[in-house]
Amino acid sequence: MWQLIQHFVSPRKFFILSNKIMPWLAALFLLTFSYGLIGGLLLAPGDYLQGDAFRIIYVHAPCAFLSLFIFAVMAAASVATLVFRLKLAPLVMRHSAKIGAGFTLLALITGSLWGKPMWGTYWIWDARLTSELILLFLYIGIILLQSALQHKSMSDRIIAIFILVGFVDIPIIHYSVYWWNTLHQGATLKLFARSAIDSSMVYPLLSMIIAFLSYYTLVLFIALRNTLVAENTHWLQENKS
Repeated sequence: MWQLIQHFVSPRKFFILSNKIMPWLAALFLLTFSYGLIGGLLLAPGDYLQGDAFRIIYVHAPCAFLSLFIFAVMAAASVATLVFRLKLAPLVMRHSAKIGAGFTLLALITGSLWGKPMWGTYWIWDARLTSELILLFLYIGIILLQSALQHKSMSDRIIAIFILVGFVDIPIIHYSVYWWNTLHQGATLKLFARSAIDSSMVYPLLSMIIAFLSYYTLVLFIALRNTLVAENTHWLQENKS
């Protein structure tokens, strides 16, 4: 079973499978992003308290979700690097860091823009905002470690350990609104309970989350493929022949 898993996630197998998956990811992104944008900006009604200012949620919430999701993916890749020594895992860690940093920065910026009309200030040292800012620093720290450490195998292990230590921030971000008295609202979408907003607002939001997920996956696949081409031109040429 383990040999089958290793074969499935091998660089050669990934390159072949990703070549088939990427067009579908691009189509999924265009479809869900278009619906989410039109549904969120035009079709969904204004909030009864916030008016049209709430529409920034269609960018802010997906970015905030991706900032946590990508770090969770990196933590899983760290375990795969340290324990199972999968060849693709270190590359997933490295390429995901920059993408995750971008989504985290966008989450903080859009949250600040949303906070100004709602709270009267762009920034407050709220538990959710502060822990999200710490997440951005973690991403930046990972990127800096990648540049500073030259020995590849050693740097992969150090970065993996750093990611696993930093992963403690993820549950803190998620549960901060429940553990402490914060200005930040609770979860808009709930897995096992009714959504806090109307379905006409929920579906475009879900569509945008799927769009951002497909975008992350597509960009990650492109980065992985480019690295594999640069480092493994011999088997790539064999595969073409």
